[in-house]
Amino acid sequence: PNPPISARRSMPFKVTKPEYLSVRKYFRCATSRVNFLKDSLDSYPEKMPSYKLTYFNGRGRGELARLLFAAGGIEYEDVRVAGEQWQELKPKTPFGQLPILEVDGTMICESRAIGRLIAKAAGLAGKTDLEAARADMIIDGLEDLGHKVLPIFIEKDENKKAELKKEFTEKTLPPALDHFEKLASAEGYFVGNSLTWADVNFFAFLGFMTGFVPGDHLKGKINLNKVMGNVTSNAGIAKWLKERPDTAF
Repeated sequence: PNPPISARRSMPFKVTKPEYLSVRKYFRCATSRVNFLKDSLDSYPEKMPSYKLTYFNGRGRGELARLLFAAGGIEYEDVRVAGEQWQELKPKTPFGQLPILEVDGTMICESRAIGRLIAKAAGLAGKTDLEAARADMIIDGLEDLGHKVLPIFIEKDENKKAELKKEFTEKTLPPALDHFEKLASAEGYFVGNSLTWADVNFFAFLGFMTGFVPGDHLKGKINLNKVMGNVTSNAGIAKWLKERPDTAF
């Protein structure tokens, strides 16, 4: 078709039909290129944030974050403090405790909040909202169990500590592990069919707990043993387990 009458009236010169079609094709091509560049820029990955994890020279509540960083292949600064360093840092932390994670200079604390943030960055938080909630359920269940092992950790009297260990291993731990065994799949995952931070946290928790309450706690637990195997078979975690410092806790 010929150029619209309004377009022809605004042109200070006469435009033939072939010339008009050529110009229209040019602008269509230019628009297509602009849209392509816009889409390319929109899909270009943003700069990865810088992470600085600060904890004591031990595994404890800081190890989940380290394992998640390893699983996701995410670079971070692993800062370990003690003594005077911690006393100087303590008033500057949100709640006067460790671990803390600084993301591009912004500080957050609480190990579960830190773990959830890293899990999302690593793609280990669950593929759907429901999967994410199920992962949180496992995390919270482990936190509840952790509160029950804490008295053993802080008890100074060796006789009382031995009594607490006996009660925990005989009465508290077995039914708790039975619950987790049922929640884990036959493939060894707590959520879906791939590794999530729920699996990694179970691995970290069992390792920490076994340091204070030794024993073959997963004997006969087929699903939970598979969970442990799935975690250690992750390439990043396997590398970290070989290289991480040997610490007292």
